Amino acid sequence: MSVLVEFAMFPTDKGESVSAYVAQVIDYLSSSGVRYQLTPMGTIFETETMSEALEVIGRAYAVLEPFSNRVYAVAKFDIRKGPLGRMEKKVRSVEEKLEPADR
Repeated sequence: MSVLVEFAMFPTDKGESVSAYVAQVIDYLSSSGVRYQLTPMGTIFETETMSEALEVIGRAYAVLEPFSNRVYAVAKFDIRKGPLGRMEKKVRSVEEKLEPADR
């Protein structure tokens, strides 16, 4: 099974710039061994099961909880039976269909 997750999580009571807090969540992902891709609007990661995906999100919250009275979180899931590796495969599939001038 492959569970792709795109999520964003940050404190809402720390002012206009929250990148220092987002960086702490990314540090957690790096140390956890979860494969992830940081984007300007969120972070994408892939796990083998839904319970693993939810655990990652729960631990990300645990990183922020001590620093904030209010945390914003949003998550999207794409759950599919089959092998891991869809983070790369989905992007590659679209890129292969692009006209050479679009690349």
